[in-house]
Amino acid sequence: MTTTPRQRFTVRAGLAEAVDDDAPYDGVPDHLGRPLREWVEAVLRPDMPIEQTVVAEAVALRLRITVPARYSTAAYLCQAIDDDLLDVVDELLLVLAEASRKDAKSLLNLGFILEQGGSAYRINAGEDGLEVRITPAVRDAVNRTVTEAAAVSSAGSAADHLAAAWKAVYGRQPDPSRAYSEAIKAVECVAHAVIQPNHAKATLGTMLGEIGNARAKFTTALATPVGKDPIAPAEAMMRALWDGQTSRHGKKTATVPETLEAARTGVHLAATLVQWFSSGAVVRTP
Repeated sequence: MTTTPRQRFTVRAGLAEAVDDDAPYDGVPDHLGRPLREWVEAVLRPDMPIEQTVVAEAVALRLRITVPARYSTAAYLCQAIDDDLLDVVDELLLVLAEASRKDAKSLLNLGFILEQGGSAYRINAGEDGLEVRITPAVRDAVNRTVTEAAAVSSAGSAADHLAAAWKAVYGRQPDPSRAYSEAIKAVECVAHAVIQPNHAKATLGTMLGEIGNARAKFTTALATPVGKDPIAPAEAMMRALWDGQTSRHGKKTATVPETLEAARTGVHLAATLVQWFSSGAVVRTP
């Protein structure tokens, strides 16, 4: 089932305009500063299993932070702001991991802060530092695809659907099912004019059927070895996106909503397909 993320109450009540969410946020925006500093303070509490001063000193020394004499090192680190605060959080995770003192509750709290705050960063798989949730280059590429698709009349509403899908997976209130649905709609819009222009009710599924029945009608800009199928790469991506949607139809068994990671993967896959079709990289042969 596809749902729409709930707007703020004041927006729902007509008291305020909807705010465009530009997440994920780079750096440390104002709304993330205090929670992250409080997380650092909680980790550097006096009753830590390791001596508080040892952990704090290790972080400060590694980051080459000069602590004024009037401050304790821990207290000074808790006042870090902007990029310095990110460095402190990152290094603190590493020090705790090296000392085998990772705390599950603390990691859960940090993950919650970063996720709910729309941060561009997350705890890495090893839980010993931060990593970029989505690289700026990838984000910029998706934004460029949205802009370019909006300028192609035959792409229909592909740009709007792709933009909505992006916000549904990286915005303030992630909605995986909606994101996946919007991603598929984006591809259906942009591929319609190429794959099934005369089919008014074409879907990604019927387009895949068309490709399967008339492979020779389609090709891509990719160089294809003799004897190989030029449309196969695009078809494989379309098939993966279509088959990966778990909440499309209801049946006697329980509907399985898409996970956030699956939805993010689907959105990036859709972005590639939108770029291919809108740029003319996939065409119907004469």
